[in-house]
Amino acid sequence: MSMNNLTVHLLDLELAESSFILAMATPQGGGSPFAPLIPLVLMIGIFYFIIVLPMRRRQKKVQEFLTALKVGDQVVTSGGLHADITRVNEKTLQIEIAERVRVDIARSAIVGYKGQEPVAPASGS
Repeated sequence: MSMNNLTVHLLDLELAESSFILAMATPQGGGSPFAPLIPLVLMIGIFYFIIVLPMRRRQKKVQEFLTALKVGDQVVTSGGLHADITRVNEKTLQIEIAERVRVDIARSAIVGYKGQEPVAPASGS
């Protein structure tokens, strides 16, 4: 065998090998172009049902609680103060923390009714 024939034969082997590898890498028809997106869609769905949906439910529960506050309710603030509501405004409340000691606070500072569990428990517990 001459050197040229040997070179041509080696080139043919390399081309056959690369064609075989390329044939293995590309699926032959039938494969959906959306198949790689299925894991991503599943992850987004799981994220939504495990994290986003419970968070929305908790926010809705807290919002309903805060809008239902009225004069005379006994509440607990986020700072731990136990007080009675004496005046209700759109965004603030006036609470009485001791006899004739009244303080204006934001509605969002109220975490629950006196003697009951907080409306929205801390997310760490």
